[in-house]
Amino acid sequence: MMRGRRDGRLAVPSRFHARDLFAEALAGMLQRPARSALTALGTVLAMGTFVAILGITATASSQIDSRFDRLAATEVTVEDVAGGHDELAGPAFPEDAAARVEALHGVEHAGVYWNVRTERPLTVRSAPVGTADDGERAEIVAASPGVLRAALPTLAQGRVYDDYHEDSAAQVAVLGSGMAARLGITTLDTQPAVFIGDEPFTVIGIMDDVQRKADLLLSVVVPSTTAERLWGPPQGSAARMLIATRRGAATQIAHEAPTALRPDHPEYLKAVPPPAPKALRGTVTADLRQLFLVLAAISLAIGAVGIANTTLVAVLERAGEIGLRRALGAQGLHITLQFLTESGTLGALGGLIGTSLGVVTVVAVAVINDWTPVVHPLTVALAPFIGLVTGVVAGLYPAWRAARVQPAEALRR
Repeated sequence: MMRGRRDGRLAVPSRFHARDLFAEALAGMLQRPARSALTALGTVLAMGTFVAILGITATASSQIDSRFDRLAATEVTVEDVAGGHDELAGPAFPEDAAARVEALHGVEHAGVYWNVRTERPLTVRSAPVGTADDGERAEIVAASPGVLRAALPTLAQGRVYDDYHEDSAAQVAVLGSGMAARLGITTLDTQPAVFIGDEPFTVIGIMDDVQRKADLLLSVVVPSTTAERLWGPPQGSAARMLIATRRGAATQIAHEAPTALRPDHPEYLKAVPPPAPKALRGTVTADLRQLFLVLAAISLAIGAVGIANTTLVAVLERAGEIGLRRALGAQGLHITLQFLTESGTLGALGGLIGTSLGVVTVVAVAVINDWTPVVHPLTVALAPFIGLVTGVVAGLYPAWRAARVQPAEALRR
């Protein structure tokens, strides 16, 4: 406190030690422990959300990185840009296209595919009776066995066809799970068949999922030689090749594949390499981080409003106490520091508890999804400090109001 001198000499400035400051702030918070706890709860939720959002974003980004490395960075597509056939040079993809590409170092699987197109759209049905118009409209995909191997299918039942079926132009089919459900095929124990137009095909496998070329799940996949025998070669530039490579080989394979397929006319083919993993995952990670940082900022704003509201109510309720302190010599600065200390302490406590809850949330989400939790140490270190700053900023206006309380007016209440 400050006691003035009336003998003409300068007054000795009052002193407010840090120990006294924290003691007064603690006493003020303990006057209404339930309200202080609820105020801190707002900061706990805000900081917990902040840490959890950043942690889950980092964890999800790590999974995106892993998926890009495994799939996007190991996939090459080769397109026919010559219109399918040339009268002198023949088709863009030779008959042994898969063998030529699979001979390249770094290639795991490769195959040619196209969507079958006829003058009259083909329908698929699971019964031999009826007309062509009674069946389901579906994509008929003609694909060599390498396409199915490159797609990395997960089979619900049965198997995929192999080189024997391809060489013999067998009338077998593999259905995606979506297409099988539409046709009412739930088991292969009865050796079901489907009719594409009027042609019967034995269903030998049902794919539950694929890691590449997800449209296969809504398609009927048949050997390319069978499709060519029944409906002719691919029209125009419909044919494409899917190549699965080892990690790190995709860019080189994209450069070599056109020449390996057509050394006489490599310009007939265009290889599409995978996107640059760093640029792609950097863009996705930045988008996720920006979105979630906005949500975290909103959470912090809600916590700050809660602290400001509670501190302002405390100022109004404790006007008599503030007036008494001012009458005994406390300066406006002392009152300001006291209330800033109270709000800052609440913010810091909320930040500490919220940080702990946020880290636990990140770990729980990672365990449930079988991920590796990623929490940046800087986030954990800064979160309590951000809570402290949030509390101090939220308490600025209430503390200013408290410092302006006039002792005479406050003591009359």
